[in-house]
Amino acid sequence: MSNASQADGATARPSSTSAAVRVAFAFWITLVGTTVPTPLYPLYEMEFGFSSLTVTVVYALYALGVVVGLLVFGRLSDQIGRRPVILAALLLSVAADAVFLGAVDLAMIIVGRVIAGLSAALIIGAATAALAELIGPRHPRRAATVSIFANLGGLATGTLLAGVVSDVAPEPLRLPWAIVLVLAVVAILALRGVPETVRERSPVILRIQRLYVPANIRGAFVRSAITAGAGFAALGVLTSVSGLFLGMVLRETSHTLAALVVFVAFAGAAFGQLLTRVLSSRAALASACAGLIVGAGLLAFSMWMPALVTLAASAAVIGVASGVAVGDGIATITMKTAPQHQAAAVSTFFAILFAMLGVPAVGVGLLIQVVGLRPAGGIFSAVVAVLALLVLLSLVRRGPAQPAARSAG
Repeated sequence: MSNASQADGATARPSSTSAAVRVAFAFWITLVGTTVPTPLYPLYEMEFGFSSLTVTVVYALYALGVVVGLLVFGRLSDQIGRRPVILAALLLSVAADAVFLGAVDLAMIIVGRVIAGLSAALIIGAATAALAELIGPRHPRRAATVSIFANLGGLATGTLLAGVVSDVAPEPLRLPWAIVLVLAVVAILALRGVPETVRERSPVILRIQRLYVPANIRGAFVRSAITAGAGFAALGVLTSVSGLFLGMVLRETSHTLAALVVFVAFAGAAFGQLLTRVLSSRAALASACAGLIVGAGLLAFSMWMPALVTLAASAAVIGVASGVAVGDGIATITMKTAPQHQAAAVSTFFAILFAMLGVPAVGVGLLIQVVGLRPAGGIFSAVVAVLALLVLLSLVRRGPAQPAARSAG
């Protein structure tokens, strides 16, 4: 009780700052755990004897866990508070880390990925809202920046940590998980000093949330979702098969290199979201579409003319373009949707993105089995480019008047 009362007194600012740091750390380490497997998939393939298709299916199951979590638990922190949901996400993260730490077969890998997906779904909404409330309405950009770098920074760090550790230390399939697990436990202990920011609770009602697209921004919503979804599809494929590509095509066995490709993509996505602050909606979406077309072209080129530099360049361009598209979509929702419908619209937006993150990865896995890695990469790159081109053409047909109204709002 005394801790809660202190949050409103003279000590509110320092305690809120400390609490925001702890929430950001919890957010970061939970997302770190979701990308640790990325550079390790080739090792898991050898250890447990499964195929590249299985890798993409495992990745899709993670995305499915996120989608289900968003649709079922998206409003849970509004009902019971931010802190309990963040704690639940950390406990699930620890459970996923422990499953991977003791994994002895494919079944345990699948269970670990589904649990990790649920932990990500819980933390994304609860921690983002908690940071906004702890940092305060006077600093919305600061809260947004912290959330972006906790989220995408965690995704980028997880893959890089696992790649480096697996290359330089013993027990490459165990040690990265031990490190992440310990840090997640530290985050749980640190959460004790975080005050609850939700003052009014409501009864818990768990049900599948209906997809909600606000009627007044349906066109803008769909365009942003298609563009960001195409970018997420590319990120999902890069994440799930980059290690396979480096090994089969470039004959590179370094897990750190595979991790760097994914790190560059997620770091680019973080930078892309920040770019939306200086771009109008029309310019942001057009730039994202153009970036995806260029990035898809670079990805296809790296498949047929194998070079690490073009693969890394494609990851960077696709990452930035995806981040711009996501940032534009979130800005459109928050600026033009009634407050009581924003949570549903944001959950729908991210459910679409994470579905696009997982499903195309399985499609590429199937194509690899049928036509081989290089043709599959070329076909996938063409699909991403076509989707981005369709959105770009729709922007051209809209004319110049619409974006002026958007930026004025």
